[in-house]
Order: sequence, then C-alpha cells, then structure tokens
Amino acid sequence: MASDTDKKDGIGETIKTIVYALLIAGVFRTLFFQPFWIPSGSMKDTLLIGDFLFVNKMAYGYSQYSCPFSMCPISGRILGNEPERGDVVVFRHPVNGSDFIKRVIGLPGDTIQLQNGVVIINGTPAAQIPAGIFEETYEQQGPVGSLPQCSNEGVGLGAACLKTRYTELLPGGVTHDILDIRPSRMDDTRTYTVPDGHFFFLGDNRDNSTDSRFDRSVGGIGMVPFENLIGRADRIMFSSAGRSMFFVWTWRGDRFFKRID
Repeated sequence: MASDTDKKDGIGETIKTIVYALLIAGVFRTLFFQPFWIPSGSMKDTLLIGDFLFVNKMAYGYSQYSCPFSMCPISGRILGNEPERGDVVVFRHPVNGSDFIKRVIGLPGDTIQLQNGVVIINGTPAAQIPAGIFEETYEQQGPVGSLPQCSNEGVGLGAACLKTRYTELLPGGVTHDILDIRPSRMDDTRTYTVPDGHFFFLGDNRDNSTDSRFDRSVGGIGMVPFENLIGRADRIMFSSAGRSMFFVWTWRGDRFFKRID
C-alpha cells in the first residue's frame, strides 16, 4: 500500500509534468503543436469540457494557421497529408476564424446524409452498435458554467444526467462513440456532396453540435476547406472538471495522457 508520502510525491510529479507541458506549449506552439482547452460538450463522450490537449500541427503539413511567417515562403499548405475519416481535428471556422474541434466524417467527393440519426456515407449507412448509457452529473461545467443536455429532461442539480451511447463504425473500420439525447430536426438531413479540397465534420454529441450539417448562414461551419485545418488531436494531457485548469483538486484522474480515438 502506498504511503501518504508516496501519494504526495505522485501528485507533485503529476503537477510538475503538467506545468512543463504548459511551458513547452508556450514555446513551441507556433510550429509543432498547439494547446487546446475543450470549451463545450459537442464532442462528448470522446472529449469532455475541461480536457486539455495538444494538437499535432504537423499531421497535415503547414498552413497559414500553423506555420511561422519566417518559415512560410509560399502561401497555402505544404508537406502534409490529408485527414483520414475518423480523425479528430482542430480547425478555423471558415467565417469567424474561431477554433473548432470536430470529427472528420466526409472526405472530398463523398456524399453524406443523416437519416433517423444514422450517417449514410456514399449510400452506405454507418452501423451504430448500442454501447450503454453515458452518465454525468447535472451541474455547471467549465469556465462558462454551462449545464449539460440530458435525455431525462427535468433532472435537478446534482442528479444523474443520461444520454444513450452508441459505437459508430465508419468505412475503413474506424470506430468511436457517439451520444444521442433526443430526436432532433438534424437527425434527418439533405444529401451533402463534399467539394474538392473540403471536409465534412460532425460532433460526437450529435444533438448538441453545430457542425457541417448547418450552413454558415445560420452559424454552422458548412464544408471546411483544407487550408483551415490546424492539426489532429491525438492525446488528452489532463482534464479538469472545475472552472479552471489550475484547480488541481478537480482534475479527472482517469484522463491523464488518454489517447483520442
């Protein structure tokens, strides 16, 4: 059994690791990676409000958003690969330039449609396998203090907030969890065709995500051009359930260095 001294030493080492990571992020973010703090619940349960992660800015090469001016002799994106279906990507909103994080569902040339909440890619439905219930506490989350949406509407503060969870299987064998809160108008959409050089994104928390299903004229992101991609989110460094990442007593112990699938 670990002694109190061992436990304190372990906590101290963890805190030092996080501090070092933050310092490194501040020094090298312009070239190799960018820190990103999850502000909303649109990617639950893959990403939770308060997750702190590093974005791999080298995954898709340099862009106007990821390359220092001194190292960008030409405009556009160079030396990179295109995202793969299922990647979790940080990108600039095509209209307002703010940072968004969503999952790549549609590649250039794909047709995408949703019917009864099921994604249909090039005419083939992506299977959804029941994966139990996602449960969280109905309470204010993150710096903004937003309340989660629940399938069991009307619960009080401190009660269990529930959502149905499925494992979605994309073409190529990529799997990830998605959440369903309730029937919504965007469970059934028109057919979208992804233009060359663009990508179709969805949030994993499908009923609480403003994504490529929504046109830019109504606040959505529409199709996102390749040059707006910042990088791929590969791993959560740590996660805080409180109002600030510096409230170490609110850190989630099960999310340190967690891989993002």
